[in-house]
Amino acid sequence: MRLVLASQSPARLATLRAAGIEPEVIVSGVDESQVQSHDAANLAAALAQLKCRAVAPRIEGDALVVGCDSVLALDGDVLGKPASPAEATERWRRMRGRSGVLHSGHCVRRGDREVIDTASAVVHFADVSDAEIAAYVATGEPLAVAGAFTIDGLGGAFVRGIEGDHHTVVGISLPLLRDLVADLGVTWTDLWNRV
Repeated sequence: MRLVLASQSPARLATLRAAGIEPEVIVSGVDESQVQSHDAANLAAALAQLKCRAVAPRIEGDALVVGCDSVLALDGDVLGKPASPAEATERWRRMRGRSGVLHSGHCVRRGDREVIDTASAVVHFADVSDAEIAAYVATGEPLAVAGAFTIDGLGGAFVRGIEGDHHTVVGISLPLLRDLVADLGVTWTDLWNRV
């Protein structure tokens, strides 16, 4: 069974590859700013659906199209990708020593059938110094990712712990994806093509 990943995220691609799946990658190219919500979980799901629906019409034959998006919630605020280094710096000053909830929306489409769900995990941030924040923001990594951090990159040392599926924080929950593809009649092990 073909799996098409509607995402340019290297972390999502690496996660799928490590799980034995070699997806086709087709970047959706959607304008994420067209979707707004004050609820982080709903926003993540809506963005995932937008990406999936943008790519699905380009696919011929039987395939699963997977769209994902992640959003961080902190004190009820919805935090996507920071727009500037200054915003990333301010965000990290606010997050340090605290906890937020990272929501990763998943939309999977097979033909005219579509399933959507969101996985969530609590992220506990380290009490990083101003110098660490400045050095991290200077790398550019926080500007390209939801919540201004990664768990699988340079930002991993600044996360004290996670409650929930760590794949959710990477941006694609393998347990949730397994359930969603099963809802569309596909057995997870049928996706393995790198084993």
